[in-house]
Amino acid sequence: MSQKSVLNPLVRKNLLPSTLAYHWETPVPTERQLRRADDFFLSYQPQLLYSTTEFRTVKQGTLPEVAFLGRSNVGKSSLLNALMRAKICHTSKQPGRTRSMNFIAVGGPDEEGNAGRMLVLDMPGYGKGSRPEWGVEVMKYLVGRRQLRRAFVLIDALHGLKRTDVAILRSLRESAISHQVILSKVDRILFLRNPSEEKLQRNVAELRRIFEGVRNKIQPGKSDGPEALGEIIAFSADKKLDRDRKVGLDQVRWAILEATGLSDKTQRLSPLKIVDKDKEPTFERGAADETRMIKRAGVVRRSRFPE
Repeated sequence: MSQKSVLNPLVRKNLLPSTLAYHWETPVPTERQLRRADDFFLSYQPQLLYSTTEFRTVKQGTLPEVAFLGRSNVGKSSLLNALMRAKICHTSKQPGRTRSMNFIAVGGPDEEGNAGRMLVLDMPGYGKGSRPEWGVEVMKYLVGRRQLRRAFVLIDALHGLKRTDVAILRSLRESAISHQVILSKVDRILFLRNPSEEKLQRNVAELRRIFEGVRNKIQPGKSDGPEALGEIIAFSADKKLDRDRKVGLDQVRWAILEATGLSDKTQRLSPLKIVDKDKEPTFERGAADETRMIKRAGVVRRSRFPE
């Protein structure tokens, strides 16, 4: 591990959870909650269950799922590898490296014999290097998968929202899909040229301005469907708070636990019995999502995955 990737103590003390995320609808997680999230993801090895390029071949299941979306080369696979501390997702400088929907079990086996307590999905990127047929199948999953609890959309912190990002966020709203934004590559904003404490404070203020600008774009106040969750997390795959924690990573883990209803370690999200084999099971949504989501029937429109 490069020493340059670990932030010095002077820098670390200025990076509180409230600095690396912008909360206006959700509470800032406590240190205890962040440690619990780390334990959940790191206590067991993740398991790649299967990959598919077509929604019709997605296996029926009973576990809650979260999906990660983003433009090609936005750092999605790097985030997921860091999230699970395993090189389970392909990374490449070449756009379009991820070409299938990859289902990954995390959290260790449960009482029902499942390989994990939730599934994390690595999705094909959109934009440069993508293919129209990938987008069609991804949208089928996003709209049709009932146990999807939240879609996480990665946005490049330096370059901001591009046309394709705006398009996918609009599609998520129109299809009434719970979603949240993560700013990737935030080291380009905060830690350029090993900043002094004074410079870091200015960079933190700049990140705050970026947060506020993104907020206005992901919650545009239109009547086209439920807007993004009022919480934006900043993440860096290249900088670490210490030897084991990358910047913003524990907050991403906590957001996933909140989305799937697994944030309370005493709460057991048991798989539901399937009465009709042709219908997928459903789950109760978390409180934050419940207030934002509306019934999908009559809301789903001809949403498209950006090309």
